Amino acid sequence: MVALSRPGLNPDEPRPGATADWRRIAREFERVVGKKQVVQRREELLVYECDGLTSYRQRPALVVLPRTTEQVAELVKICDRHQVPFLARGAGTGLSGGALPVENCVLIGMALMNQILEVDLENQRVVVQPGVINNWVTQAVSGAGFYYAPDPSSQIICSVGGNVAENSGGVHCLKYGVTTNHVLGLKLVLPDGAIASVGGKVAEMPGYDLSGLFVGSEGTLGIATEITLRILKTAESIQVLLADFTSVEAAGQAVSDIISAGIIPGGLEMMDNFSLNAVENVVATNCYPRDAAAVLLIEIDGLSVEVEANSAEVARICCQNGARAIRVATDLQERLTLWKGRKAAFAAMGQISPDYYVQDGVIPRTQLQHVLREIEALSQKHGYRVANVFHAGDGNLHPLILYDNAIPGQLEQVEELGGEILKLCVAVGGSISGEHGVGAEKRCYMPEMFSDSDLETMLWVRQVFNPKGLANPEKIFPTPRTCGEAARSPIPAQAQLPTVERY
Repeated sequence: MVALSRPGLNPDEPRPGATADWRRIAREFERVVGKKQVVQRREELLVYECDGLTSYRQRPALVVLPRTTEQVAELVKICDRHQVPFLARGAGTGLSGGALPVENCVLIGMALMNQILEVDLENQRVVVQPGVINNWVTQAVSGAGFYYAPDPSSQIICSVGGNVAENSGGVHCLKYGVTTNHVLGLKLVLPDGAIASVGGKVAEMPGYDLSGLFVGSEGTLGIATEITLRILKTAESIQVLLADFTSVEAAGQAVSDIISAGIIPGGLEMMDNFSLNAVENVVATNCYPRDAAAVLLIEIDGLSVEVEANSAEVARICCQNGARAIRVATDLQERLTLWKGRKAAFAAMGQISPDYYVQDGVIPRTQLQHVLREIEALSQKHGYRVANVFHAGDGNLHPLILYDNAIPGQLEQVEELGGEILKLCVAVGGSISGEHGVGAEKRCYMPEMFSDSDLETMLWVRQVFNPKGLANPEKIFPTPRTCGEAARSPIPAQAQLPTVERY
């Protein structure tokens, strides 16, 4: 394989945006979107200095808020002309630093691009702008008996554009898949400002699967400005079972046995004692037994006869693995109450710790018990409690490492612990990310999963779309500047911008 070109390695050479005339650029932006939609004041720019990964912060040079695809294209052309880096940001709920600004960059906020453009119930599709909130899609079609399946825990605030960038999942991804399984087509603004359409309004299109390539690319290939989504018909019957266990290992074995029995629940989630008590303190569902070592939330959906049979079999499997009690919720309000606790789990950690650091590793289900034991051992080794709340059915772990950021050095220590958990996931045949993306946070661990040739192949793709490295630089791939000598991949120099400040 031919190595990528690496021009401009002279450290004295100015980095993109370092010598930009920001007043001139701001005036050009104002001519496109109007003065009110260009954010320049320092105190207002601070709102955009980080996403949900608040430990890393960098103030953008400018923020601009377009409303249309054409405006986005003109803004990107201005960035390209002035050679300044840019990135798109949705609701800012990402947990891997995917929307983290870099020094001397333009942040293109998608909050005003929040319209549902088309609802086509007959063909089960919806066209939205990227700033539409995830839950709005289901709200728009639920009255007609449809819903949008990908449902991250932040679905009431996260945007569809951000979901596309990170290929987000949620509690129902076990059966119905992550975002890429529900995106039919995209209208894109490429890094030079050109507008392109990929995919379409039907499931199968000729040519390369460019929609699949773009979903999960974390803004490094361009900006999605219109998204065609697949919606699903609401199931005839839905039941949610809550099973509580006296050990995490027993709950993990129940997960494996349920899937081995050929039953694919709509959702299969696990919460440990730390998590469920935090949830009860905040949400007060009065559903989760506080003395349980772990609980499983299992949603069964489909035809009524199928749901009854599968629910009975799931209950039997849980009891066989030592479940103390099983609660079955059949009506909508009961089901929402059970899921409300799970959806609030991350936020509820504030009840038991001033700060937490969340990871997003994936493992084979058969390794669940082993990995949970190893995480507990790592917790003891490093001296930090780890709360586990995760998508157990597809092995997507979300260990939350509890710490106090006010104590110097603790962040660095929990980052080291988080890195060991990711390496453990890879060692058992898993992945460093299931739905949060790689972003700025996990780029240094990419060589744990991929060879030099693997990474170089991905970089060839990025260079085709983004040859100047201006679209969301410093994301996904490691560089010597960001990861030291551990970074083995040949990264184009245009993407090597200064590291951001850590808090």
